[in-house]
Amino acid sequence: MKITEGLVATLSWRMTDSQGELIDENTAGDDFYVGGDDLLPRMAEQMIGKGAGDTGDIYLQPDDAFGDYEPDLLLVEDRKLFPTELEEGMMFEQLPEGCTPGDADAFYTVTEIHEDKVLLDGNHPLAGMALRIEYTVLDVREADPDEIEAQSALLDNADAGLFLPGEK
Repeated sequence: MKITEGLVATLSWRMTDSQGELIDENTAGDDFYVGGDDLLPRMAEQMIGKGAGDTGDIYLQPDDAFGDYEPDLLLVEDRKLFPTELEEGMMFEQLPEGCTPGDADAFYTVTEIHEDKVLLDGNHPLAGMALRIEYTVLDVREADPDEIEAQSALLDNADAGLFLPGEK
């Protein structure tokens, strides 16, 4: 079976930055719904027509990946607005009440915690980076009804979504 929109492809991959430094690697594979929001558009386009065992190598500039780094997505907020168990690396889909209104589509990551201030970054961790993704198609299958409805095969594995465009 060859990949077309509306099918699910199981991919393994190796992602590096423009200097060849490893960012992520998955040899076991994850399922991605082709034509939905699971894959970056350029990645999905390149996969059309490939079948199990086929490989690909794609170079993505920031505009085709996770966008440019936007300094205005950095926020400095009062520490007292956050829970006491706050840790660096925690993510917020919605900022606590009293914070500066941020980008409604951004997830904010706590990058620094000071005695009275917290630094948050609404950029995707890979924003501003050119990427190389080498991948292998491990399998191609029909999408099940839940995947078709959600336009996603990541229903049980949200961590797999390295290619999600909505994480800009």
